[in-house]
Amino acid sequence: MLNEKQLDRYADVLLWGLKKARTQPYKKGDIIMVRFDLDALRLAEILHAKIISMGMNPMLRFNGTPAMDLNFYGLANQKQLIFQPPGSRELLSRLNGSIFLSAPASLTHLRNTDPRKIAKAAIAYKPLRDILNKRDERGAFGWTLCTLPTAELARQARLSMADYTRQIIRACYLNKADPAREWEAIYNDARSLKKWLNSMRIKSYMIQSASIDLEITPGERRKWIGLSGHNIPSFELFISPDWRGTEGTYYANLPSFRSGNYIAGVRLEFVKGSAVTIHAEKGEAFAKKQLAMDSGANRVGEFSLTDKRFSKITTFMANTLFDENYGGRYGNCHLAVGSSYSDTYDGDPASLTRAKKQRLGFNDSALHWDLVNTEKKTVTAHLTSGKKIVIYEDGMFRH
Repeated sequence: MLNEKQLDRYADVLLWGLKKARTQPYKKGDIIMVRFDLDALRLAEILHAKIISMGMNPMLRFNGTPAMDLNFYGLANQKQLIFQPPGSRELLSRLNGSIFLSAPASLTHLRNTDPRKIAKAAIAYKPLRDILNKRDERGAFGWTLCTLPTAELARQARLSMADYTRQIIRACYLNKADPAREWEAIYNDARSLKKWLNSMRIKSYMIQSASIDLEITPGERRKWIGLSGHNIPSFELFISPDWRGTEGTYYANLPSFRSGNYIAGVRLEFVKGSAVTIHAEKGEAFAKKQLAMDSGANRVGEFSLTDKRFSKITTFMANTLFDENYGGRYGNCHLAVGSSYSDTYDGDPASLTRAKKQRLGFNDSALHWDLVNTEKKTVTAHLTSGKKIVIYEDGMFRH
């Protein structure tokens, strides 16, 4: 486990991320929610003290245990599945920041739960999530999150607890005296890359590897974003493309855990923007149900690339936060099916109405599922001028 000094540094990095993740500065009296798993209690306590010292108001929310999850999905009737506590809308309408501390005691406890129940609860929560998204677009809300090492994560990643913890320490720069300073340097390097990517007039991107042959169409008024403080760690740069222009084959060679299920070897065939064929080497039935959750669940909401020069993550971590930022030998790309990110709009996200999002091809869904590929790959930008430029190769941006 992380020692006291490392936890204190982790808290400082999270607060750095929270500030970066919001376009408006925080001020005294702001409300910051800290949601945490049981094994993250000590980090929650440290953050609680720091937030109070900053003159803001912390709100602590315990995430519940695996047994509580099983109780809910096993015992709740249809009305209870969609129940939202009184005051939820008022709270989220005034919330200024959120920090999520993930320290799962189990990744598979919901494996026998009907995924339709999980989907029903997720869909019921979406209007509340939309409130926060709108506040985020206006710069009134910011969020970040992190993962702490647990015995379950180490076991599922097939690492010792010591090795798993070392990956987190290196990935988050907790072995440095001032990790926030390290993150600031990476933040500035990424800003240069985003400026380069956004300077090109792109018609489409072609992604090719041993298992991928995919065309992504960015669409109108898009920009690459990333390294914004929202996730700790986060080294990815990403875009929410026009989902209607997605064509070809995508394959996720890294497995993932979702709602208690282990899913591996997901292969998607896209035609006119929708995944028309869904295969998985493990968990195929679950994967198909996820992509049928709602009308947008089988469409692309995000395309992402991670430069191996930034990321210190070198192994499968059984945790999406780390796996989608895998560095290793060839970096990674990941495709997210489901909801898109309105802050990839090259304009004021707050001006995006539902109708405008639909016109521009921003996808909407209660699902957001990141599917990661770490194969050696080439990403080629096809410019509107007809010129082609390789923007990513051998795990690095070619800038």
